Amino acid sequence: MMSLSRFLLRNEYVLGFNCVQRFMSSRTNGEVRITQILKESFPQATSVKVVDISGGCGAMYEVHIESNEFKGKRTVQQHQLVNQALKDEIQGMHGLRIFTDVPKK
Repeated sequence: MMSLSRFLLRNEYVLGFNCVQRFMSSRTNGEVRITQILKESFPQATSVKVVDISGGCGAMYEVHIESNEFKGKRTVQQHQLVNQALKDEIQGMHGLRIFTDVPKK
């Protein structure tokens, strides 16, 4: 019988914090797709990071975006812009964590 840790590593998952997380060595199709949408929606973005935090199944994502397009907007307005950009994608998600910021000079 194969040990749990060996099985998890073979399938690119590790156990941590009472949940299964995959190694960040490869990106999921969802991460690639959402990153592309955000880069197109926020062309001034200096940083876009998308992580599937559901273990790779595409149910929940965390996005970090740094863009001058957020300058002068409250956090809720920044998040509304991200939600609008991802409105079609969000329909198939369980959840979305959004972190936005204006680039530091």
